[in-house]
Amino acid sequence: MRRILDTIYLATCWISATIILGIAVLVSTQVLLNFATRVFALPLPSTIPSYADFSGFMLAAATFLAMPHTFRTAGHIRVTLITSRLPGRGGLMAEILALLMAAALTGYACAYIIALVAESWHYNDTSSGMIPIPLWIPQSVMALGMSLLFVALIDTLIGTLRAGRPIIENAEEI
Repeated sequence: MRRILDTIYLATCWISATIILGIAVLVSTQVLLNFATRVFALPLPSTIPSYADFSGFMLAAATFLAMPHTFRTAGHIRVTLITSRLPGRGGLMAEILALLMAAALTGYACAYIIALVAESWHYNDTSSGMIPIPLWIPQSVMALGMSLLFVALIDTLIGTLRAGRPIIENAEEI
């Protein structure tokens, strides 16, 4: 199970990186089109339809899909000012409490985002750009990323309880 979860976390991270690359290509293409039409007076369309909408949706997808892997590899900022000074079991209890609270908040966010996807599907909500995109599509990617973060939090909580120590080491600055 450990290998499967780690593979899923890593795969969503690579998908996120690919989406970021897609944003760069999309925005660069738009800049080149603007440059070509203004400087060379080429008879090209100067705007990719709904490129700002696509870029925004892609940014949200990349952000949410990267969260599980970032969490499991200690990439998120963790404030350890108090927990690092707690003696023995106190630090472990603080870590467990933090994981429980994070899982509860993330679970609540998952439920809300899934409800938002269902509502967008039900009402056929679309974006207001030149190309109407059904909103449930980008919202579904958000829901997937948040759900995987929830799984990563529960996974880490169970691992911490089994090991009797925090399993995610603090990422120290070098």
